[in-house]
Amino acid sequence: MADYQTYILLFLTWLVSLIVVRTIFTRKQNKLHLPPSPFALPIIGHLHLLAPIPHQALHKLSTRHGPIMHLFLGSVPCVVASTAESAREFLKTQETHFSNRPQSSAVHYLTYGSQDFSFAPYGPYWKFMKKICMSELLGGHTLTELLPVRRQETTRLMRVFLKKGKSGEDVDVGGELLRLSNSVVSRMIMSQSCEDDGEAEKVRKMVQDTVFLTGKFNVSDFIWFLKNWDLQGFGKGLKEIRDRFDAMMERVIKEHQEERRKRKELGGGDGRIKDLLDILLDIHEDESSEIKLTMENIKAFILDIYMAGTDTSALTTEWALAELINHPHMMERARQEINSVVGNSRIVEESDIVHLPYLQAIVKETLRIHPTGPLIVRESSESCTIWGYEIPAKTQLFVNIWAIGRDPNHWENPLEFRPERFISEEGSGKSLDLRGQHFHLIPFGSGRRGCPGTSLALQVVQTNLAAMIQCFEWKVSGGKERVDMEEKLGLTLSRAHPLMCIPVPRLDPFPAM
Repeated sequence: MADYQTYILLFLTWLVSLIVVRTIFTRKQNKLHLPPSPFALPIIGHLHLLAPIPHQALHKLSTRHGPIMHLFLGSVPCVVASTAESAREFLKTQETHFSNRPQSSAVHYLTYGSQDFSFAPYGPYWKFMKKICMSELLGGHTLTELLPVRRQETTRLMRVFLKKGKSGEDVDVGGELLRLSNSVVSRMIMSQSCEDDGEAEKVRKMVQDTVFLTGKFNVSDFIWFLKNWDLQGFGKGLKEIRDRFDAMMERVIKEHQEERRKRKELGGGDGRIKDLLDILLDIHEDESSEIKLTMENIKAFILDIYMAGTDTSALTTEWALAELINHPHMMERARQEINSVVGNSRIVEESDIVHLPYLQAIVKETLRIHPTGPLIVRESSESCTIWGYEIPAKTQLFVNIWAIGRDPNHWENPLEFRPERFISEEGSGKSLDLRGQHFHLIPFGSGRRGCPGTSLALQVVQTNLAAMIQCFEWKVSGGKERVDMEEKLGLTLSRAHPLMCIPVPRLDPFPAM
């Protein structure tokens, strides 16, 4: 009994000391002119206010506390921007102060100690990789060369839907789209064929597990005295995922190196198009390269592409199709546009998209109201002043682009899905750009930390959505008239309920099947 009393006394002493220290720290912070803030609780700060879905909760808080708020997520100081005007201040006017990204313990571990590109601190290595991304890895020339890969995967997807439709089976649309985007990324990265479905399924499972674990809330990242504790038991799962990924990459890199050695012995190439891993290995072997890429850099970069490029494109396409099912007159208008440009004798291709302004408008409207990454996250590298508020160094920034897309100051009837808002008087459908220049529409971020894969993402989403509209009528399983549009908690904006549909063929582009 005495031992229990001792433990209780020690715990109470520790707790009181912690609260006193936190109070002193908070008073010191209060001397700064910080943005408005809700009432905070000891130790956890404002974490309790983020339920059930953080971007929605932050939007509600911003309606009471203004376009710039200050929060403590545990012991982590944060600032939240919820309007286009405040986003512009952080991401453009003060961009040099917010060019870093905070790193969670999960991301740090999975990327071999933060040796990747997406979360690397702003500096020489990041600048070098950004230049390589834009000029070689994800540049126009590489995307054009890898067009046959994307075309083949679109054809494969349509065949899957056609087979299901002819037998009257329903299909998990999101699951098939995830399979498509994973296959596109795998083949573009390392020419991995999807003929071995068992191997492809292993890769998909690994990517899903990675996104799941990196997106889960880890209390150790936010409560300072728990920093080195694995209270939620993430460590075992993270190690298992990285071991699987590392084994896969070691095998693929070894295969690529062996093929490269054989080509050199033959005195040249074999006409094979280089994949992204080939380009990275070229840089790795280039003695004159301004920065030497290690194998860990290459592996971590490829993991970045898998995480960023797999579920985001699939989710956008799934949300778009769900909206069109709920708005059949929009589906019909998009189909008529495709028919007038493409006809019924072939499947729509990437080169047709420029002539499909209404389809482009549908994708823009989907990204406005269902941004796959609802929060842009940055971290201040040094203290700065924004709108008269003092923002200390090492403050995490959350730009709530989900809230910005619903701002009635910029969008008429913002909760309505209305692609027509993006059709200009000339009918080009390009009155607003998606690449970060218009801060009330920044689904891919803005500035130097904006997504380098924007072009690839738009090509994959627009082309596959167009093919799905062109080739099929979509009936919701269970005879339902409408699709539920509820969101689910996660790092990306996922649907709470799978989109289950029967794809009814309206034209058969594969008469030989």
